[in-house]
Parts: sequence; C-alpha cells; structure tokens
Amino acid sequence: MLWTCRVLCPQAGPSAGGWQPLSFDGGAFHLKRTGELTRALLVLRLCAWPPLVTHGLALQAWSHRLLGSRLSGALLRASIYGQFVAGETTEEVRGCVQQLQTLCLRPLLAVPTEEEPDSAVKTGEAWYEGNLSAMLRCVDLSRGLLEASGPTGNILMQLKMTALTSTRLCKELTSWVRRLGASWELSPERLAEAMDSGRGLQISCLNAEQNQHLQASLSRLHRVAQHARAQRVWLLVDAEYTSLNPALSLLVAALAERWNRPGEGGPWVWNTYQAYLKDTHERLRRDAEAADRAGLAFGVKLVRGAYLDKEREVARLQGTQDPTQPDYEATNQSYSRCLELMLAHVSHRGPMCHLMVASHNEESVQQATKRMWELGIPLDGPVCFGQLLGMCDHVSLALGQAGYAVYKSIPYGSLEEVIPYLIRRAQENRSVLRGARREQELLSQELRRRLLGRGLGGPR
Repeated sequence: MLWTCRVLCPQAGPSAGGWQPLSFDGGAFHLKRTGELTRALLVLRLCAWPPLVTHGLALQAWSHRLLGSRLSGALLRASIYGQFVAGETTEEVRGCVQQLQTLCLRPLLAVPTEEEPDSAVKTGEAWYEGNLSAMLRCVDLSRGLLEASGPTGNILMQLKMTALTSTRLCKELTSWVRRLGASWELSPERLAEAMDSGRGLQISCLNAEQNQHLQASLSRLHRVAQHARAQRVWLLVDAEYTSLNPALSLLVAALAERWNRPGEGGPWVWNTYQAYLKDTHERLRRDAEAADRAGLAFGVKLVRGAYLDKEREVARLQGTQDPTQPDYEATNQSYSRCLELMLAHVSHRGPMCHLMVASHNEESVQQATKRMWELGIPLDGPVCFGQLLGMCDHVSLALGQAGYAVYKSIPYGSLEEVIPYLIRRAQENRSVLRGARREQELLSQELRRRLLGRGLGGPR
C-alpha cells in the first residue's frame, strides 16, 4: 500500500519563470513504503530475466500443479500481480486508485482480454458479447471511482478493439484497405452511418459470415462509445500488429466520425500511434490534418511500440519489407518527430486536439515538458503523460508532483484473467523491461539509504 499525503499534489497551472528540467533521480521514492520498494526491485529484476518472460505461462502452470492454487496464487499476489495489477474486486481497485490520486497520479483502467484465434470459445460471438459487457462495466467503474473522489480532470480508459471484433476479420479488412485505398465502400463515413442507423451493412469483398460479424462488431463498438460518451469517459484504443492496424484505424476513424464531432466535447475516441513503425510520422501527419479539415476533435496516444520482435519475425517469414525502424535510435528520432508534430497541433487547435505522451523514456518526457512550456501549453491541459502501473514510478511521481496530468495504465481482474495477460504483455515489452535498469538502480539507492539509517524521511 502506498503511503502518501493528499496535500502533496500541487495546483496545476502555467509554469512560472523559465523552463526547468524535471529531476528523475528517484527523490519521490520517499513517498513509498520500504516493502513497496523492495517488491518493485525484486519484481523488476525477475522480469528482466529472459527465461522467466519467455516461459512465463509454462512456469505458471508448473507452479500451480506443484504448489496448489492457493499457495501459487498467494505468491503471485505478493509479487507480479501485486506490482502490476490494481486488484480483483471493486474495493481493491478503488483502494489502488485512491492511493494513486494522493500521489497526483490518475488511473487508466484496462480490461485484460486475450483473443485466442484457435479457440472456438474465445472467438465466438458469445465471447465478444461478454467482452462488451466487461467494457461497459469498465466505463462505469472508471466514472464511479473518480466521481466519488471529486474533480480529477479527464477520465480515460483503454479499449482493445480485438476484444470486440475478430483478428481474422481485421486481417481481411486490412488486406482490402491496402488494395482499395480510399473507397466509399470501406470509408469511415459509411461505417459510421451503419453504426448510427443499425441497418445491415454489406461489403462486397466480404462473405456473408464476415459481413454479419462486421455488423455485430460495429454494434458493439457503437454501444461502448455511446455509453462512454454518456458517462463522460474518453476511450483510448490500443494499437496492435501491422497486420491488423489499418482495419483498427478504419474502425477508430468511423467512431471518431460519429463521436469526435464539433460540439460533442471530445475527443471521445483516441487512436494509438507506434513510433517504431517507419510510416507512423506520415500517417500521424495525414490523420491530424484530415481531422483539422473535417473539424473533428483528435486524440492521440503516442507510444514507441511493443511488437518489434514479432513484426520482424513475420516480415522475415513472409519475405516482406520490415515495417519497423532499423534500430532503437531511429525509433527515438521517430518518437521525437511525432511528438513535435503533435505538440504543434495541440498548440494550434487547443482543446480540439489532445495528446498522451505514453513513454518511459526520460528524454522524451523532458522534450515534451520543455516544448509545452515554449508553446504555452498548460501543465494540466490537452497534453498528459502515461506509464504502466508498477513501472517508471521515478518519472511518474516527478511529473505528478510538478503538476502535470499523469495516468498509470491499470489492468484489473482475477489471477486467472490477468496473469496470462501480464505474461503476454511482458513478452511484447521485453525491451521496456530490460530498459528498467535505471529504475532498479534508483530503487536500490533508496533502499540502501534507509537500511544504512540515512534519508529516513520515507515510511517503513
């Protein structure tokens, strides 16, 4: 549990005087208990060990058989689950959110869903309808948790499209989007009209079963967006693999056509852009300009990307061009260019354009805060920051204490639901986990100070 004092949160407002770089030296770790720091250090070190990440699902099953469900569950709750998950019940999630709020951090709830293409259970319409119910509950939970604690700024939650529509359909749509390009039959306007009217939609390049599933998927997406708008919760759609993203972007554009119109008070639907892809800057420029011309609100979550190894392997096996940047430095440059582009749009369009700087990279965060000051963008305005729960706290806490809007991505649910989700996210985010060495060093320094009797300002 976090030890905090609510008066720590500063009042957000414009920076006084010149820009000063934030200090990410771990000084804010004094706000946490020694037990929390110890767990964080141990879990981050474990997650940086490749065999554990690679064989995580097998090790979980082995632990369950050897130790039994109760003991293995207790070990997971005390370690990985406790570090990265808000909890299972509403009260547990509420407690986590309240603790974050006292640290000037905000929740970004995420429903942990994983489609299994080879499973009839996890690809049928009943499964997608169950996920729809979970997403609607997440909207209500996001609103209810923060409503009870007073004004907290914008309420955001994550939305995984492939929880509501199949990857097979997305791949089929992607292939046709790439072949047809801009066409009325597969246009956001036509899909938005179908969402609004509820009338059957027939796409000539899809068979009857695919058309039926597309109509059901559009209905589910429309119901989530409609409910989120009514509850004043903004939806941040996750990006996925390049084999799916064109279809996902088409669906996001259809939702934006309906829910990001002038006067709606949005953007209610955001898209995610992955800087590790070679074409991201051009796509982001094109989409931002299109939204501006159409008068639509535009919301962007900017990430580096999590599927590098898989994308390269797929390109190699298929004999196609690698869609990713050649190295980490090229990805950094891409992120920086995309960040500059979006901050310029935010400065130009004001509240009609919103950006989440979703990054664990200290240089990117410093770049964003400096440019916000130079462009006159308020600390608690259309730009916010995002990091994963249980990671990068030295950056999150420094931003929050300085008055910036900071969100922590928070999965919640039972062990059975969340652990497979966490293991797969760890496998996708190997570079992020390996890159947490600096955070481990800062955690070690703080623990040494406490054990040696110096800097005992922090709680035990």
